[in-house]
Amino acid sequence: MLDVNPDTVCRLIQLAREFHAQEEVVIPNTPIDVNASDDWHIQMLASHAGDATLAEFRSIIDDLEPDQQQQVVALLWLGRGDYSLDEWSRAVSDATDAWNEYTADYLIAHPLLPDYLAEGLDLHDYSCD
Repeated sequence: MLDVNPDTVCRLIQLAREFHAQEEVVIPNTPIDVNASDDWHIQMLASHAGDATLAEFRSIIDDLEPDQQQQVVALLWLGRGDYSLDEWSRAVSDATDAWNEYTADYLIAHPLLPDYLAEGLDLHDYSCD
């Protein structure tokens, strides 16, 4: 069951699309086999500290309760195909284990985040349309 508001996830999708559409944003489009507790994303996003879109994205994530942040991460993993919908509880559990205060940066550092979140929502029968 999805406990994070789908409208909030849709706003995150919109902001991630805007952020990644900027010419100066260069984040490698390779599979990243690290967990949410690593700090690669912090180093990668340091040069974008004054970006208003990134600031709003971070603010929305930071305003979510930790369990809701973990569900957004689990949606990323679900939409990316790391888990099936039948494994949702396990995805959330794994996201809970990996949770830290850098969730927003971990999420936005994924170039295909908007697509993955949209697919995760779709699998839960929600849509941003």
